[in-house]
Amino acid sequence: MKLNIKGLPFFHNFPPSTDVCIELTWIMIIQIYEIQTPHEAEALIELGVDHVGSVILSESKWKVPSVRDTIDFARSVGARSSLIPLFGNVDAISRALEYYQPDIVHFCETLSSNGDILNRCKILVDNQVTIKKRFPAMRIMRSIPIAPPGLADRIPTLDLAAEFEPVSDIFLTDTLLVETSTADHDPNRQPVSGFIGITGRICDWQMARRLIDACDIPVVLAGGISPENAADGVKRVNPAGVDSCTGTNAVDAQGRPIRFRKDLLKVKQLVEAVRRAHVNRHLPADKEGGRSHSC
Repeated sequence: MKLNIKGLPFFHNFPPSTDVCIELTWIMIIQIYEIQTPHEAEALIELGVDHVGSVILSESKWKVPSVRDTIDFARSVGARSSLIPLFGNVDAISRALEYYQPDIVHFCETLSSNGDILNRCKILVDNQVTIKKRFPAMRIMRSIPIAPPGLADRIPTLDLAAEFEPVSDIFLTDTLLVETSTADHDPNRQPVSGFIGITGRICDWQMARRLIDACDIPVVLAGGISPENAADGVKRVNPAGVDSCTGTNAVDAQGRPIRFRKDLLKVKQLVEAVRRAHVNRHLPADKEGGRSHSC
């Protein structure tokens, strides 16, 4: 395989079997959550995953050696790590970041719309400013909430993005569950109270595309991304990358996703679908399908 890649903004990782010979302006990120062990990280990176995402579930139990080992392993093989702290105290977050040293810290608070959204955003923006001052080399990823398809007007997505863009390096879309009859939503109704994510449902992709068009920073498409819909999402939204959690999880006997356990076949299928869709977007019409002349 020979690649001529210009302007690559992020680490990229092609699986050994990738058959691509094309000049691209950038390579699409593939980020997978929730990876908590080096063993699983190794398996995913071998499949072509670029960013390995981990989660710290509790401020009181913030030291998880296996997660630090996961981040260290990703670094040792040239992949990137992303870490979500599911707590909001900026000093506690700083203590965790000093311990784990991820490439990216990922914030995904719900951003309540129940009357206090501006004050809530100001606090979170100030927190991100503080974290950047303390860890200037660490990138900040911010989840921007988008409602499910057809309900995009229930959430001020673009206004929220405008508040956070000056203090963020990367945006990630995610699906916020909302009431269909009101503009308000209950932050405790989400799968993880107070945070957005792991709904298993796609967001409104038209709004996701509007977000990308409105921003000057990279936007990663998340929210219900699976091997079945990833290529369509790449084609319709044209994000800087895709992120998957629930859609690549293993499932139990009742078909329910199992947190913190990936289905490697699903991950492999998602990586292949995303790489193929991204290459096809940059091929001439007579070259579609991932084939190109020898270079």
